[in-house]
Amino acid sequence: MPIVINRRLVTVLVLATVIAYSNVVANPRTQINVEDLVEIRSAVASSPSFVRYLNETRKRIDEYFAFSPDVPVPRDPGGGYTHEQHKKNGIAIYEAGLLSLFTGDKRYANDAKQLLLSYAALYPNLAEHPVKRSNYPGRMFWQVLNEAVWLVYAIQGYDAIRSALSEAEQETIELGLFRPLADFLSTGSPDTFNRIHNHAAWAVAAVGTTGYVLDEERYVQLAFNGTNLDGSAGFYQLIDNLFSPDGYYTEGPYYQRYALMPFVVFARVIDANQPELQIFKHRDGVLLSAIYACVDLSYNDLFFPLNDAIKDKGLNTVELRYGIAIAFALTGDPSLLAIAQSQDGFVLTADSLKMAQAIDAGHAEPFEYIPRLFRDGPKGTRGALGILRGDYGKTDQAAVLKATSHGFGHGHFDRLNWLYYDNGNEIVSDYGSARFLNIEQKEGGRYLPENTTWAKQTIAHNTLVVDETSHFEANAEVADRYYPEVLQFRRDRPIVLVRARTENPYQDVRMERLLALVENIAEERYLVVDIFSVESNTEHQFDLPVHFEGQYIATNKQPTSVEAETLRPLGERNGFQHLWLRSKQELASGETFLFTWLTDNRFYSVITSTDSPSQVLFAQLGANDPNFNLRPQQTFIRRINNAKRTTFVSVLESHGEYNGAAEFTINNRPTIKNLKFFENDVSQLLTLETTKNTIFHVAFSRNRDAESRHVLVLDGTSLTWRGYASAFDGEGNQI
Repeated sequence: MPIVINRRLVTVLVLATVIAYSNVVANPRTQINVEDLVEIRSAVASSPSFVRYLNETRKRIDEYFAFSPDVPVPRDPGGGYTHEQHKKNGIAIYEAGLLSLFTGDKRYANDAKQLLLSYAALYPNLAEHPVKRSNYPGRMFWQVLNEAVWLVYAIQGYDAIRSALSEAEQETIELGLFRPLADFLSTGSPDTFNRIHNHAAWAVAAVGTTGYVLDEERYVQLAFNGTNLDGSAGFYQLIDNLFSPDGYYTEGPYYQRYALMPFVVFARVIDANQPELQIFKHRDGVLLSAIYACVDLSYNDLFFPLNDAIKDKGLNTVELRYGIAIAFALTGDPSLLAIAQSQDGFVLTADSLKMAQAIDAGHAEPFEYIPRLFRDGPKGTRGALGILRGDYGKTDQAAVLKATSHGFGHGHFDRLNWLYYDNGNEIVSDYGSARFLNIEQKEGGRYLPENTTWAKQTIAHNTLVVDETSHFEANAEVADRYYPEVLQFRRDRPIVLVRARTENPYQDVRMERLLALVENIAEERYLVVDIFSVESNTEHQFDLPVHFEGQYIATNKQPTSVEAETLRPLGERNGFQHLWLRSKQELASGETFLFTWLTDNRFYSVITSTDSPSQVLFAQLGANDPNFNLRPQQTFIRRINNAKRTTFVSVLESHGEYNGAAEFTINNRPTIKNLKFFENDVSQLLTLETTKNTIFHVAFSRNRDAESRHVLVLDGTSLTWRGYASAFDGEGNQI
């Protein structure tokens, strides 16, 4: 069935969200009504927040076009001069075009036009990019992906100025640049365009938006249906296969942020042109869920650094500026305004203007950060990410259990990995990716060799390593076939928890992990309880690392330090070759190990024990790193040799304060001084002794039934509870 395009001005994205009018452009050659533009500019003037960002953009664009920008022949990879110059030019076309609409200053339309004419002269003469570092090479850039991103920006800038151009100028730009570029990204690059991948999302959005702007139905059909025009690829397939029902993107938060922009921008374009498709209601509104998910997948405005993540990316990115503005325009949710306030600025759309007006009117409300479970996979059946939060602030305690699918080529071998945050900081950390983004000297800004030899390997994460071998033997193709099973999730205080298991990462090894935040026991904050059980039919070496951020303070048993002259890597392969062994401690079966460190101005203590003789190894990252690519981070590893089964039990406590400026220290020692652990097939029981000799019991059910009733008898004391967990005082009373 043919798609009937009722073309709207794409760049301003539904101007009716700002002013009430009905005579927006209805055909490609009709200029936007002058009276409407006057009203738009009046609305802009009424928003100090938007005006401030508009003026910042004007200043930046004025400086950029003070001299004619270079349009060089491509020669460099990511981070190189020509790569970066073309990126800047694409954004400059977009911003100058939007400024011409919002300000009425014809200089900006002329600046954008001159750049577009230069590209219309350059692009037809370009062959494959000279840098051969991608299986999917572009022409202007070293990979097709960057070409698609460029077009998403440039076509919007062109749409904003198109009515100000002569028909001859339009023809030159469209025939010389946009049509050949759209052809190259679609039928010329089918392996990218038809993939279920974020690269395809950008290409589809670029070609589809070009179709709406140029009134070219063929491009719109390609975007919806793929190059075979049979619906086996294209926008709906990408939405249906890359997002779970909860809006979780299978490659993880960092790539969810990156992929989000083409999805929501193109969806907004579709909504403006073909509202009857109700694209934002597709799959129960999964695209809106994906925008909200990005916020929930962050801590203190930065994304959880899962998989190939750059750790300084967060909510203050252009992708989320688009996403939050669109979500607010569609929902009117005032809590989204608080997220917008944490961003440095806006994108130049009517949605952002509407949002800025609401912020100026004081309508913002706090965003509620609560425990959430994000299912993975198109049907929500491929594991999940469990996010536990103590209170409702973005800098309060949070713990994350990663029990998701692998995440395609960007995935890491880290089933049942966990992270912990507190006081605005990452405390138990994930390395993220080994990459210097857009720094040409470091592998052209691409992923470093250490991304494979360290960052993706299991020992780089806070999860179990068996026999110094990574999960799935570091084979991504195999890892993509399997995913953990989430057994329990509880969001209600005073105990929030998630439990998951997996048996696929190693042959004949079954792993289960419980992660919980427990209230009312520690003097100051929630306790983090971590119970990791492993069993096999044969003996193995089990290593469970904790990568901690901060400064070593003390342990309850003096470690045996390794002399500098004999410093050696912890192993030979699978990431162990990058860890310097710094010290070792021997522990008897059931003996507790207590370690305290300091991060920022707060102390953190882990007390842990196992039911087998064990070792605690302290190690530092940096061995076998001749180009100094790795950050010198620290870890301690609990190791058990020659065991068929064991359970690692740990309690992490946040406590005290260190103030260097005022020279005082408060509560630098933890509340918990001892722990005992008991488990059977149906229950797990943690007994904690405090420094005041007070006893607490924390009981967990292994039953998947959230309403089941349980009874444990401990030294004559009966502990009775219903559901997944409960805490008791020493007399057996629930607390």
